[in-house]
Amino acid sequence: METVFTADARMTSYWWDRSPPQALAEAGLPAKVDVLVVGSGYTGLHAAIELARGGREVLICDAEQIGFGCSTRNGGQISTSVKPGFATLAKAHGEATARRIFTDGRQSLAWTEAFIRVEGIECDFKVVGRFHVAHDRKSFSALTASLKNQPKGLDVPAHVVPRAEQRSELGTDVYHGGVVFEKHASLDPGRYHAGLVRLARAAGVRLAANCKVTGLARTANGFTVETARGRVEARNVVLATNGYSGPLSRWHQRRIIPIGSYIVATEELPETLVDELIPRNRVVSDTRRVLYYFRASPDRRRILFGGRVSVAETDPRLSGPLLHREMQRLFPQLAGYRVSHSWMGYVGYTFDTLPHVGERDGIHYAMGYCGSGVGMAGYLGMRVGQAILGKPDGRTGYGETAFPSRSYYFGKPWFLAPAVHVYRLRDRFGL
Repeated sequence: METVFTADARMTSYWWDRSPPQALAEAGLPAKVDVLVVGSGYTGLHAAIELARGGREVLICDAEQIGFGCSTRNGGQISTSVKPGFATLAKAHGEATARRIFTDGRQSLAWTEAFIRVEGIECDFKVVGRFHVAHDRKSFSALTASLKNQPKGLDVPAHVVPRAEQRSELGTDVYHGGVVFEKHASLDPGRYHAGLVRLARAAGVRLAANCKVTGLARTANGFTVETARGRVEARNVVLATNGYSGPLSRWHQRRIIPIGSYIVATEELPETLVDELIPRNRVVSDTRRVLYYFRASPDRRRILFGGRVSVAETDPRLSGPLLHREMQRLFPQLAGYRVSHSWMGYVGYTFDTLPHVGERDGIHYAMGYCGSGVGMAGYLGMRVGQAILGKPDGRTGYGETAFPSRSYYFGKPWFLAPAVHVYRLRDRFGL
């Protein structure tokens, strides 16, 4: 039977070819630290860098290798990270809080760019713009209306591309036009993560791979932290596990919905074909509720295509052919080209589609980026570090909203399959 995979295809992240996860292990865990961070993704690393540079002794523990999770598995697209519209947020939380949330979203993008440039992280960062495309006429009308109704003082540079001019941005006629958000950016997530690891170690942060945290107990002076490699006393604990959160904190587990996002990378393509498909090197996302997102690789020799193609979690060997089929539906020019990498990672969703940051039972946390965490995860991780250091800048709009859960939800999203089915029907019929 014909396969969509190349003979040497890998079921691992394309970004790992150049920046694989690291099995960093200290000779022995310290008996005491000022702060123990659970999780070695963008959130945990940025919190640790901020804290270590502020004079705190910091240990990061990860259940797997350093960089195993979604921080090195994502599509490398950076946006302003706010999913709900301003009117929705203002109605739910008041206009002042909505403005602070939108400001944080805008700042997360600008802050990430400045951090990368100032720290000299080589990660193929480029301000390429996002082409957010409409999957039907109704969605195009809603997109253009939202652009005209941006909140005053929080507007972002953007312009409409009608369907008649779509080929100037994208080599397909399937979509119905869209909006280009001019300041959105792209990077190589693996190289970015490796750069953060380098900065953390230079600041004195200790990193312990394959060191699962199995228990947290409050003490008079902080926490006793049980790990797979021994016990550590910590004054503060940061939970930075996002879509990989588990039963370590039941309260957080009941508020994070782990959802698999699946990506494929094509084999190397002719440069002329990539130029036809994504001529302006934009990152691209569409308006479906069960969306697709895609881009060219940094060297512009492959297309990276992601989305959710199954109602339940599945193996990349099964998701790969489904994504390949959808990619070819959008881009018939890719017929005959195979998949060299197929992988997945868990993003952390929330019931209100907002990230959340704060402190609960003494545990500091930032999580729930809802698929837009490349910029926001680092930004809120940094804010958590500032909050622990007692800096006023550690306060954010995201810390002003309640972190909701739902009855009968205990960490396993039993409702995901029917929800995906309903959302696909609504996408298909424009509901």
